[in-house]
Amino acid sequence: MREALGRLILASGSPRRAALMAEYGYEFVVQVPAPEAECGLCSQESPPELVQRLAWQKAADVAKSVPEGIVIAADTVAHCHGQILGKPKNRQHAAEMLQLMSGRVHQVYTGVVVWHRPSDLQMKDVVRSDLRMDKLDPAALEAYLDTDAWEGKAGAFGFQDGLDWVHLESGDATNVVGLPMPRLRELLEYLGRMEG
Repeated sequence: MREALGRLILASGSPRRAALMAEYGYEFVVQVPAPEAECGLCSQESPPELVQRLAWQKAADVAKSVPEGIVIAADTVAHCHGQILGKPKNRQHAAEMLQLMSGRVHQVYTGVVVWHRPSDLQMKDVVRSDLRMDKLDPAALEAYLDTDAWEGKAGAFGFQDGLDWVHLESGDATNVVGLPMPRLRELLEYLGRMEG
């Protein structure tokens, strides 16, 4: 199916998404979208609307320079207590995010887009997972911030880092890492049937 549709292009600079693709046996190339394709937080958007739009923007940016193949793009945010939590700007911002989630259940949303070129047939979806974070005492929070492991991660932490104070309540773990692999497989298979 993948061979029939053409090569896979991962529209992401995320090493975590690339690692997931490789772990699941996909052969692909990476083409990072332009920075402006990842911008544009709208206060009127819900978390699912936001990640779906940003994933589409990334896919569209890369698709315009891909004559043939399948572009895969994703965007992930955390959502807790009415706030959308993207990547932290600095240590203080990371601390604020973690304090907000401490002792609470929060949601992680990933928008995923699969875009076939040259037909421009597109498949898209949003996947949700629920996580529970233990109550973090100040010493544990500071110790984690000192590791700098929060940098570049939505919600200021990486589920794949094996933190013993974050627990998956529902949904798929790969979604929390940034690319919902079971759903991606379904979208690729469905695209293959439509194109076939």
